[in-house]
Amino acid sequence: MGLEEDIQAIEDEIANTPYNKSTEAHIGRLKSKLAEKKEKLQNQSSAGGGTGYSVEKTGDATVGLVGFPSVGKSSLLNSLTNAESETGEYEFTTLDVNPGMCKHRGANIQLLDVPGLIEGAATGKGDGKQVLSVVRNADLILFVLSVFEIEQYERLQEELYNINIRVDKKPPRVTVRPKIKDGIKITSSADQDLDEATIKEVLRDQGYVNADLNLGEKVDIDRLIDGLMENREYIPSITCVNKVDLITPEYKETVDEQLRERGLDPGEVTFISAEEERGLDALKDRMWNNLDLIRVYMDKPGRGVDYEEPLVIPAGSTIEDAVDKLGGEFEERFRFARVSGPSATHDKQQVGDQHVLEDEDVLKLILRR
Repeated sequence: MGLEEDIQAIEDEIANTPYNKSTEAHIGRLKSKLAEKKEKLQNQSSAGGGTGYSVEKTGDATVGLVGFPSVGKSSLLNSLTNAESETGEYEFTTLDVNPGMCKHRGANIQLLDVPGLIEGAATGKGDGKQVLSVVRNADLILFVLSVFEIEQYERLQEELYNINIRVDKKPPRVTVRPKIKDGIKITSSADQDLDEATIKEVLRDQGYVNADLNLGEKVDIDRLIDGLMENREYIPSITCVNKVDLITPEYKETVDEQLRERGLDPGEVTFISAEEERGLDALKDRMWNNLDLIRVYMDKPGRGVDYEEPLVIPAGSTIEDAVDKLGGEFEERFRFARVSGPSATHDKQQVGDQHVLEDEDVLKLILRR
């Protein structure tokens, strides 16, 4: 029996086993084995060659456009960037990954229009694994839905979950430290519903015979396994609903209800028409807000403050991080900095390299001669 058949057999057994306290340990072992076999299958696929969809990350951040065929991702990319992605009213127009650069609030945001997913993408259908591997490297996922097919959202989430992308989740606070002897010791800062025997079974299935496990949160089987695996990606997401130019105001109420049924607040979803370029400014603002970036205006010697092309860095960055991004002589000759703006207590405050910057600070670097 091959890996794919093994995986299917385990999934069937999990689906057919009622979940209760007496079956908890058994299901835990099954899920642990399932994660191990999926990882092996993924590694085999990666080693198997093929054309792939490797795209170099450029710009200040990368957003992956995820949607099933014919939802309008290519039209959206063309409207937001300088890319020229082929568009058409038929499935699989996009047969390769198309990158484009969206400029917004001084940031260069790389957008990746990946080929439209199909169900079963995570198991390799329609080049699905290669497609999804591109999404794993994104800083933000943009789900693109057709206004007439809101139900696709759940299926997209499932495909990403199956390729080990955890959307809108934080990594579990689970740490494990292998040791030489004394078996498995478990400490937890939260009350656990999982019993100790089940947790130890899962650890043994993952190859831990002697280890100290610390649980910093309440975990279920899936979160425990995620905390033990190293191939999970945790990526935030936003959602847009395309083709709103084709519906009536009355139908919008139906769409709102369909979104709520899937846990989406209509007020946090961006309604757009890529074809008519409606709602795109709101979408760009939402991308910016969820990428958690800040703009730092550089005070350049002899030229003053450059408000046109700010230095764009992640929120929470320090002066040291800004200098690292600038690179070159700035790293070698840095002495101290002067900061004006939200993070400063007064204009041109003298600070060291551990000062934390905020959005729209003005930064002047003082360098050694």
